[in-house]
Amino acid sequence: MTHGELLAAGGALLGTTLSDPADLVGGWRCTVLRCRTADGATVVLKQFADRPDALACFTAEAAGLQLTRHGPQVLAADPATALLVLADLGSAPNLADVLTGGSAHDARAALLAWAAAYGTLAADAACREAELAELRARYDRGAEPGEEGDWIAELPAVLEALGVDGGCAGLELRLDEFPVFSPGDICPDNNLLFPDGMRVLDFEGADYHSVFLDAAYITMPFSTCWCVFRLPPAIVSEVDSAYRSHVTRLYPELADDGVWRDGVGRAVAAWTVGATAALGARAAEADQPLHPNRTPVPTMRALLRHRWQTLADLPGPPAFADLAERLLAATVGWGVEPLPLYPAFSTDGARR
Repeated sequence: MTHGELLAAGGALLGTTLSDPADLVGGWRCTVLRCRTADGATVVLKQFADRPDALACFTAEAAGLQLTRHGPQVLAADPATALLVLADLGSAPNLADVLTGGSAHDARAALLAWAAAYGTLAADAACREAELAELRARYDRGAEPGEEGDWIAELPAVLEALGVDGGCAGLELRLDEFPVFSPGDICPDNNLLFPDGMRVLDFEGADYHSVFLDAAYITMPFSTCWCVFRLPPAIVSEVDSAYRSHVTRLYPELADDGVWRDGVGRAVAAWTVGATAALGARAAEADQPLHPNRTPVPTMRALLRHRWQTLADLPGPPAFADLAERLLAATVGWGVEPLPLYPAFSTDGARR
């Protein structure tokens, strides 16, 4: 749809006239516009592309947002056009802004707010899988999410490109225990910081999955993000404990340190294999920034070596630790520096 057609469609859903569209840069999956209603208020239109992977995101977001109060309110939804009309949360800094341009004090507070937001979200949505299934059926467009779980099958070709010997023997993971509801992509730039707490923007991958897949975002940090630098170990421990305190109320077994460390280690392995499959072949050809127009940002090679080193250092699955060591050995010649701390926790940042 053109912007004019989107305004007309959104206005028809709301029963008002929409004007003054401002592009919020939704990406390849969707068009996102902030626009004005006839009474002067603002709303957000989010329309998904007519392709299976994007339509699956529409179904997930329409259902996920209506399961929880942690994202923008759905004012109207039209499955036929894959269009959502959302309440406008307004402008606020996101967690990435604070980590890359704030003080150490503010970054610590924001990370703890992040842990509280996702811990509370998990608690609010506990045991509501049937309700989510009903919502998904209401907004179903007949499109299934992409098969991201087949990362291990993609590895042999990537390892060959990276010059890694030894194959993929023994690389098996199970991550289906202790399910929690998650928006899917819980990276820093999807989290807006308001005085009364954090609000979440992106529910395009909303579903129930293992608690460890979200917990790993603290350890790695931020498993699927462009905005990745190091966190001080004390901050990692504090934020991990804050998130764990919430989800342990759902699953008392998670109070066992062995259960927690084993699960997080397996989740780090899963996310690291995913990053390797997604970026490894391109990084083997040449290094490049992880995001084309945002700064500060690591390069692909620096990110991958950080992921592999994190996996190698964790008490996780031995076969994955061995793979990480082989990847590190094969890419010593890249000559990239280790990832620095997030600017908020650098020497200069800590003084602000």
